[in-house]
Amino acid sequence: MTTPQPLPWPEALNAFGRCLAGVVGSLRRRRLRQPSSNIGRVIAFADGTRAAVYRETVLHDGPVTEPAGLIVCFRLRWVKGNRLAHRLFRIESVCNTILFAGFDGFVTKLWMTADGNNLYRGVYEWDGYDSAADYVRALWWPLMAVAQRDSIRFHVVADSTRETLLAGTPGDTDGHEWWRPVPG
Repeated sequence: MTTPQPLPWPEALNAFGRCLAGVVGSLRRRRLRQPSSNIGRVIAFADGTRAAVYRETVLHDGPVTEPAGLIVCFRLRWVKGNRLAHRLFRIESVCNTILFAGFDGFVTKLWMTADGNNLYRGVYEWDGYDSAADYVRALWWPLMAVAQRDSIRFHVVADSTRETLLAGTPGDTDGHEWWRPVPG
């Protein structure tokens, strides 16, 4: 699955409302964390790019029964190669936690810096393939507002934790599998 098929707008708005309520509940129960152990970790991808983790978000909400890896990719419209604009986006992006951390099935997210092609990636783990896909279908709307539409992509990998996904697999680096981490 690599092309977002957005939810109808009213359904997406409803999903984000539930997400916000979930984030508030997680913060009250102190289950939402931003550990620093992965900050600076560099991930190589099959398209030949590399990006570093600048933030991590983890929800401590019980055991994962159906792990699914998710990689989301987009290019911001107005930022391009401007270093200050990239830095400001990374600072502001903490506010975007309300756009994902309350969705059913969210486990963890690594926030990646823009790569050499100015593409940002989020590397997630979800509990449930369908939960990951539902999230991306809602996410399409806020991404569409700030990203170049043709740059918005995602890929869900069933039966994959974040760490098994990031362990990567050797293979061609022809760019067709932009989402696939490779040993770096």
